[in-house]
Amino acid sequence: MTTTPNKVERELHSLEPSAIIELFQLHLTAAVNGIDTVYYFHAGTNQVSENIVFTDAFVEPNEAKTYSAVPIEVDGFEVTTKGTLPRPSMKIANADGAITALLNAYNPLRAEVRRIRTCKKFLDGEPAADPTAVFNGGYESWYIDRVATENPQVVEFELVGKLDLTNLRLPARQVVEHCPWVYKGAECGYKLPGNENKGRFDLNNNETNTAGDQCAKNLTACELRHPKGLLPFGGFPGARLQV
Repeated sequence: MTTTPNKVERELHSLEPSAIIELFQLHLTAAVNGIDTVYYFHAGTNQVSENIVFTDAFVEPNEAKTYSAVPIEVDGFEVTTKGTLPRPSMKIANADGAITALLNAYNPLRAEVRRIRTCKKFLDGEPAADPTAVFNGGYESWYIDRVATENPQVVEFELVGKLDLTNLRLPARQVVEHCPWVYKGAECGYKLPGNENKGRFDLNNNETNTAGDQCAKNLTACELRHPKGLLPFGGFPGARLQV
């Protein structure tokens, strides 16, 4: 993969270099965040304000993905000489409360953020389209460490690298808003009642059938399933920073 950085570097040093495009992937997993899904987005800057289609040969071979244009501002990815690892920030527009709704539904902490950088001329549909033309031959991997700011205008995430995530020390249990227990596991303790139409709720806490039964990992979901006695809820309501 040594030819990939050279191709991008040659483009950046050309007389009329193509615009740099930053693509982002937000990976949520059921075990950590409560759902298995991936969001694809870009900042809509550098001559590209519409959705982008890009086939990344190193991340997801031969599979084109559409990256939605979303107002976003990132900062702090650069490595410094001060001996500390970067802790980048990612600010995303909270239009119509869309990001807040996402945070209310799922636990964002430890979700992986992948940053892919390429040039406009290498995007799908361009004459020189090339899925191998990305910086560093692949992607940068970061993880959401905390919600630094949340208001009706913007949500800001603070990111950390894999090393920081691996070196986390006590307390082993993070103070997070959403419940970390495995649904129906030992800590959760919930057992479905015999009635097929009772005790089953979807990710929006609406009644559903067995096939749609999933825990939203929030306090309401726990109260619906444990209407009597002490709640086994493992999260900390109100832990997410509000500004």
